[in-house]
Amino acid sequence: MAVLHLAVERRLPSLTLTVTEDLALDGITALFGPSGSGKTTLLRIIAGLDRDATGRVALGDDVWQDDARGAFVPPHKRGVGYVFQDARLFSHLSVAENLRYAERRSRTQRLRIDFDDVVASLDLAPLLDRRPAGLSGGEKQRVAIGRTLLTRPRLLLMDEPLAALDAKRKAAILPYVERLPEAFGVPIIYVTHAIAEATQISARMVLLSGGQVSATGSVTEVMERLDLYPMTGRFEAGAVLTTQVAAHDPSFMLTNLDLAGQRIVIPALDLPLGTEVRLRIRARDVTLATEKPSRISIRNILSGTVAEVAEEADTAYAEVLVDLGGAHIRARLTRHAVADLALAPGRPVFALIKSVAIDRRMIAAGAGGIAIEEDV
Repeated sequence: MAVLHLAVERRLPSLTLTVTEDLALDGITALFGPSGSGKTTLLRIIAGLDRDATGRVALGDDVWQDDARGAFVPPHKRGVGYVFQDARLFSHLSVAENLRYAERRSRTQRLRIDFDDVVASLDLAPLLDRRPAGLSGGEKQRVAIGRTLLTRPRLLLMDEPLAALDAKRKAAILPYVERLPEAFGVPIIYVTHAIAEATQISARMVLLSGGQVSATGSVTEVMERLDLYPMTGRFEAGAVLTTQVAAHDPSFMLTNLDLAGQRIVIPALDLPLGTEVRLRIRARDVTLATEKPSRISIRNILSGTVAEVAEEADTAYAEVLVDLGGAHIRARLTRHAVADLALAPGRPVFALIKSVAIDRRMIAAGAGGIAIEEDV
């Protein structure tokens, strides 16, 4: 596993970025945070594209920048691939020619990534004879990712590559991105300000806010922290649960998921029994009760214990973290509800979640994954 060593500073008119971190790069690491938090600036520093940054950058034993010693490796010698928000394809070349151009320039690289494998992994075969002008936005980005892979990078940096696409096209492309580390052995740092993207494809998250690293860790760990909710987003804040497909109910088009012995019912998934499914459940979609309700339409009633309560001073709101037997879920309530129910750490509660409110993000067991498009 490669380790990226960062000890850098970059002063900008509106922000001073200061990052001192050792990041273990395994699979996809989401670099997440609000707009203006320094995500793109940090990515450019890693790539060597921002010469005004000071400090030290190293991948393993390879030092790319060390101002104390006057060392600086230019971008083209770092073995880093960079996917931008816009595809930046050569308009006068076909898709195949765009890909071959990158392949020819990387033949001396140690990492071997095969042209045919890239085409197959990104489903580019139907596009090879076409020019960029005849491609959709999503198709252009798939080609751009393929071309960057064929530079045979040691590290792939992706700077909000789907920001210009609508939700449907994003959902179609994310599974391709998700499979890349395992298919080609290349770790990815993926910049996004969309929490749904970060939780769907990444195993680890680095949270940036105001030019500082506010948290690092697994996606589940970061999303569970109540102290981070202003940065993870009040509206979209929530927790990530890892479940398995336990049963299907074709008569009502439902799927039952198992969460440590408790059942979660969601609209039907066309997946085999035992498939691992990761759910992002928003705190605003969770209701708490101190007694188990009956004769209600909500299908998901999970028993747990209050682990933490965080009240927002000078507002009406509070967040409650509930332990579901090792997994955790968040609920966004009013402070009045917290007081009325006497919610405090150790208090047994029931978490209620509407099946139609669950924002599903699935990772299949084994290689690859499948995006599940949501309209809720």
